[in-house]
Amino acid sequence: MNGTHTRRRLRRLGIAAVGAVVVVGVAAGPAAAHAEVTASDPRALAENVTLSFTSEAESETAGISELRVVLPQGIAPDAVTLKDAPKEWKLTATPDGYAIGGPALATGTDAEYSVTVRQLPDEKSLAFKTLETYGDGKISRWIEVPTDGEKVDNPAPLLKLRAAAPGAKPIAPSPTPSPSAVVPSAQPPTAAPSADPVAAAGAGEDAQATSGKAAGSSTGAVVGAIAAVLLSAAAGSFWWVRRNRSQA
Repeated sequence: MNGTHTRRRLRRLGIAAVGAVVVVGVAAGPAAAHAEVTASDPRALAENVTLSFTSEAESETAGISELRVVLPQGIAPDAVTLKDAPKEWKLTATPDGYAIGGPALATGTDAEYSVTVRQLPDEKSLAFKTLETYGDGKISRWIEVPTDGEKVDNPAPLLKLRAAAPGAKPIAPSPTPSPSAVVPSAQPPTAAPSADPVAAAGAGEDAQATSGKAAGSSTGAVVGAIAAVLLSAAAGSFWWVRRNRSQA
């Protein structure tokens, strides 16, 4: 009797222990694999690498509409191009990474997309801090980077890299155009042409008209002065003739 009682008690304890393990596993599962990143060639200095991202949906009321990613040091925003994404989603470069999004996904649907990176930096691991925005405005921040093996509540997607292939070298950055040398001119600077040729032509015509009016005014003044002298002389002659006649 005592043996039967003991066996039943042990069976209950075993069932309770298994149930506790299942509950703990369910609670810890989503947080441990919420946001992930994998690479087609996870080696330092690898070129034209495809990075695939998965962000698990956690909202029960709205779907993911945008992912904002901060790129790790060594990857420039212009070195990333979109390879695959949900329908109508687009990638836009930002000062420190990129944003990818579009119409909100169905509630409960994970956001999966991939990008191509020109070259991975010479590092041992890369963290891609990610902000998830849902259609209802909720934002989940997966931006924590674990150090020394410690666990964090909101880990950023982390990509571990193997050593670079023998002979691999960093790609030289695109050359930037150098400013042209400024050569001083021996001649004095001329007036800059008008941006509006119609306005320039109008200004020239106005100047010519003003000059013509000035010349016409000067000529008229000279003719008027001569006419006044002649009239004065004629009046004097007429007076002198009348005076002589009256005396005769």
